Amino acid sequence: MKCSVVMTKDPTCCLPSDSVSSAARLMREENVGSLPVIETLESKKLVGIITDRDLAIQVVANVCDSRTPMVADVMTRQVVTCRADDDLKKALDAMGEHQLRRIPVVDDDNRIVGIISQADIATRIDEPEETAQVVKEISQPEVKLTPDASQGHQEKPESMR
Repeated sequence: MKCSVVMTKDPTCCLPSDSVSSAARLMREENVGSLPVIETLESKKLVGIITDRDLAIQVVANVCDSRTPMVADVMTRQVVTCRADDDLKKALDAMGEHQLRRIPVVDDDNRIVGIISQADIATRIDEPEETAQVVKEISQPEVKLTPDASQGHQEKPESMR
């Protein structure tokens, strides 16, 4: 199965110059947990992604300075992507490896054409075991080892602190 079969086409996007509050409002209005960040509305070239987690961790948890934070201040710039004609397994493997709940789909010029989310996988794949495995891999907390790791001590993932 190709990524194009599962992806949500033409996802709602934002610009690096948008305020994080406008991005958050757009996420709420569209009922999505992430927005691909594009260079311009005309080019649709992917330059980053901003997630609800970015907003919570980067904006809310870190007290921002007096200026209004922009999407460019908190977006992820190194975005893992796939192509519409990629085999879906490749995208699922990347999502599991990088613990991504969403993966943007781009064309050969790095223009956004779609996005694949956990919900897309859950509702469009008729293989429950594969879906469950992908969700499990994506959801595994990242465990950071402390200097005491040789003695069996592990640092709790940030989400568990």
